[in-house]
Amino acid sequence: MSFDIDAAGVVAFTQELVRIESVNDPARGLSEAPAAAAVVAKMSSFGWDPVVEEVAPGRPNVICRVEGGLPGKTLMFEGHTDVVTAGDRGAWTRDPFSGDIESGRLHGRGSADMKSGLAAVIYATRAVELAGQFPGAIVIGALCDEEEMMIGVKHFVEQGHCDHIDAAISAEPEGGEICAVSKGAIRVRIDAVGRMAHGAMPFKGANPVAALGVVAARLGELQSVLQQEFGEYEHLGHVWLTPTMINGGSIEQLNVIPAEAVMTVDIRTTPAVDHRDLLDRVSAVLGDVVGESGVELTLTVIDDRPSTDTPTSSPVCVALAAAHTSVTGESPVYGGVPGSTDGTILWRDGGLDSVVYGPGDKWIAHQVDEYVELDEIVTYTQVFAKAAVNFLTAEE
Repeated sequence: MSFDIDAAGVVAFTQELVRIESVNDPARGLSEAPAAAAVVAKMSSFGWDPVVEEVAPGRPNVICRVEGGLPGKTLMFEGHTDVVTAGDRGAWTRDPFSGDIESGRLHGRGSADMKSGLAAVIYATRAVELAGQFPGAIVIGALCDEEEMMIGVKHFVEQGHCDHIDAAISAEPEGGEICAVSKGAIRVRIDAVGRMAHGAMPFKGANPVAALGVVAARLGELQSVLQQEFGEYEHLGHVWLTPTMINGGSIEQLNVIPAEAVMTVDIRTTPAVDHRDLLDRVSAVLGDVVGESGVELTLTVIDDRPSTDTPTSSPVCVALAAAHTSVTGESPVYGGVPGSTDGTILWRDGGLDSVVYGPGDKWIAHQVDEYVELDEIVTYTQVFAKAAVNFLTAEE
């Protein structure tokens, strides 16, 4: 089956989406809602019937099922409508939400991560539909909040939408790699409660900032132990325990030992690591520091996302690999997702084989001067169309 990809259309729609500042920033009146509205308008223009589910105020999921007209399986294409902040706009070469096209590249925040991927799966599904009847159905999920707590995909699963889906492809930028494995992520908060004292009399207090400094050092030691214990996991590398913030006291009161302080830690795991066991080992570190410092330490898990490990022999991986080779003429390259995606939740909570693959450089997400190659947008649209038909027509 050949597909007539609307190359100009998918590029123009990517540009339209990039020009929408769909950052979750309620203080500035920003959310994913305008991007979701653009997705709804585009789907409706194709004669589809998208469903909008409000996950939180101003934060909708858009879900659309496109039937093939013949009995068969269901494949999900997944993308997210939110983007991270542009940060310091003065550091950008151009307006981060310009959507400028220059020298074969489309520039702007979200161009790679992942509005080009979202546009590509929508236009790929349209191309499959226009090519004639096909078995089963394609579900497109344009979900909110991937960049923060993933409330969009969690809501999607809770509503039972995965019950009638057989596999999922998340169209995140992976630089041509088919990523069937991804790192797990545990985000934790450590609250330290000590005893306030004068900075000149530290022996009269119990310093929570110093205690958290010791915790950070001990977590570094635990990280080394874990890396020796588990080694490098194929496509994913090492386990990491990274303190991301220590906050306590006041810049106006430099001579005061504060009573309280807090630290956050971003833990990245591989499928070899049991999260419960790892958290027990982190708790043991805190227990040791409590005994040495007299500071009370409390561990809170903010979010826990597993590593995923879909076999490359899974039908969705096989279908995608064959499509990649057919369109690009190149053998598939397998890799791993260094972060976590909505596919993580679809895999764990939705029970779906999940693979990540999409236009854009693998390492450009969240960077200044983000861009995507125009040729990649069109190529990946073609790959997605072929992958869908490969999967839906494959023998069980």
